[in-house]
Amino acid sequence: MQRIKLTRLATAVAALLLTTPLWATNGYFTHGTGTKNKALAGSGLAMPEDAISIANNPAAALANAGKYDLGLAVFSPARHYQTSDSQVNGNYGAFTIGANDIDSSKDYFFIPHMAGAWKIDDDSAWGVAFYGRGGMNTKWEGGTATFDPDGPGPAPIMTLPGTYGAGLFGGNGTAGVDLSQAFLDITYSRKLNENFTYGISLVGVAQVFAARGVGTFAAYTNTFASSGGTAFPENLSNNGHDQSYGFTAKLGLLWDVTDTVSLAASYQPKINMSKFDKYSDLFAANGTMDIPADLKVGITFKLNQDLALNLDVENIWYSDIPSVGNAFSNLFACPTAGQGGTDLSSCLGAKNGAGFGWDDMMIYKVGAQWNTGDDWTWRLGYSIADQPIGESEVLFNILAPGVIEQHITFGFTRKLASGNELNMSLMRALDHTVSGISPLDPTQTISLDMNQWEIEFSYGWR
Repeated sequence: MQRIKLTRLATAVAALLLTTPLWATNGYFTHGTGTKNKALAGSGLAMPEDAISIANNPAAALANAGKYDLGLAVFSPARHYQTSDSQVNGNYGAFTIGANDIDSSKDYFFIPHMAGAWKIDDDSAWGVAFYGRGGMNTKWEGGTATFDPDGPGPAPIMTLPGTYGAGLFGGNGTAGVDLSQAFLDITYSRKLNENFTYGISLVGVAQVFAARGVGTFAAYTNTFASSGGTAFPENLSNNGHDQSYGFTAKLGLLWDVTDTVSLAASYQPKINMSKFDKYSDLFAANGTMDIPADLKVGITFKLNQDLALNLDVENIWYSDIPSVGNAFSNLFACPTAGQGGTDLSSCLGAKNGAGFGWDDMMIYKVGAQWNTGDDWTWRLGYSIADQPIGESEVLFNILAPGVIEQHITFGFTRKLASGNELNMSLMRALDHTVSGISPLDPTQTISLDMNQWEIEFSYGWR
């Protein structure tokens, strides 16, 4: 009966993860996984204390065998973009966005997680974790875009509704994307000796994606260009949600160097995902959006029995994913871009098609944890990251303005009389703005801005 209840709960959590668009905070990865880890700003890889820790480090299963977690976060990202007036609209035969000044709608999201770990024998254990680790959501309502199809000169100029003027293709031109990612980790960990544990997880991933309001870019797709302008791209925009699936293996190590110093590392290689067929004219390589490789390394110093300091580093290889890392300027080599290009592989949907132009991210994290008596544990954290979005990539990144660099976090654990735990984390992602010149109107500046709040509660029991 208990297994049936757990199966039903896991199914409900997975369904909620797949139907809830998230906005992650280190690019489109979350700043941490699990309430305790989030309260430490994503640090503490070498100090796993709950079952959901296996999502960060597969080696954590043995140390947390017999534990179970269930949690829910309320996430509130404030997304905003602003465009300046154009001095000469339509320079180089392109278009001008606005001038617009818009906040993205839908500001609250609910993100669950659950995990459990079970001992096999004194030297090994296995575990399961369901969680959402990345995603993005924007919905830009209103605004206009102005087109000068033939460039400077007497040709007619059109002003159409929507951030990208996609009202030309019907509707009000509302633009944005939804991306949700749900992960299932099935983990095995084993102790090699008293101080060293390794772990491996089979990781299954499901993605759900939708895009709206980008039909303006139809003429720059491989479908349109390769047909000589006779075939209209059907898999570009406003096609509802599509699904994508993939799996990989994740490795983790945990080494207690001394009684007071621990080291940990975890590596997840790039996950090759199935294609988003409904958006094969948008994403490079015919709708491919793989998940980038991710490496975490951490060290924990137990300064005394009540105080621990964590220092962690994480690297995410966004630039290795064409749909994410390819520069917008690739589009200018497409034959229909009006720049004299002849390379069909640079058109949207092709191998080298324009992406979001994201750079790799290195994230530095520090967290402190201290106990006050037997019942309370307190946590503080701070992280700072490289900026993934360059000034030259602002036009496409209106859809995905992941410009956050700094997080400040706080949290606690209250141990109950039963021995179970109530955990809380609070995250503030500090406001940050990236501004740059529009590549389709060099007299216009585009500014992307974001800040975030998140509060999460979880319950842990044995």
